[in-house]
Amino acid sequence: MTRERVPETNVGITGAQIVGMYNELQRGLRDAGRIPIDAILDAKVTCGLALEIGPGPGYLGLEWLKQTSRTELIGIDISPDMIALASQNAADYGLTDRARYVLGDGRRLPFEDGHFDAVFTAGSLHEWEQPLATFCEIARVLKPGGRYFIDDFRRDMNPFARWFLWLLAKPSAMRAGLVSSINAAYTPRELRAMLDQTPLRGATIVEQTLGLEVIC
Repeated sequence: MTRERVPETNVGITGAQIVGMYNELQRGLRDAGRIPIDAILDAKVTCGLALEIGPGPGYLGLEWLKQTSRTELIGIDISPDMIALASQNAADYGLTDRARYVLGDGRRLPFEDGHFDAVFTAGSLHEWEQPLATFCEIARVLKPGGRYFIDDFRRDMNPFARWFLWLLAKPSAMRAGLVSSINAAYTPRELRAMLDQTPLRGATIVEQTLGLEVIC
């Protein structure tokens, strides 16, 4: 039986110590090839100006820029500390000319209609305070025919898979946060019910062992 969803933070990851640990965790996932860059490329998110919602330290979007050409990225996050960290990481990548980060909320994206060729996000959906509003905003800021890719945990993952993720989480101090993130994630049925109330109702939901992907 799937446990009841427990909402997580709606203020993002803040504070020097936890931001530093989260950066270490995400950098380790990047180095181990465990961020979904291939899935984004397979979803044909490969060109133009892209919006990344909840970039955290920025590794996913920066790797996307590295593996694409004639592309640009804007990342939006609710945490000032993550904006500062992602900006520094962009400088370390040598990509400040193609990536910039702004403080903002997915419920009210500060961009005009049809501004982006693509939108992607990984690991942030479970933190969205009003996912229906954010889905509608994604549809609004995309150009006609624009692509999007949303990736997150699934709360109904196999207990062994949950244990495997817990074991991989390093530094170990981040394990409690991992558990709370999984507990705040959605099931396929819950996600479909939400999408069906928005302009993204035609999206494909791909069920993976550890998570869910929303693709169009």
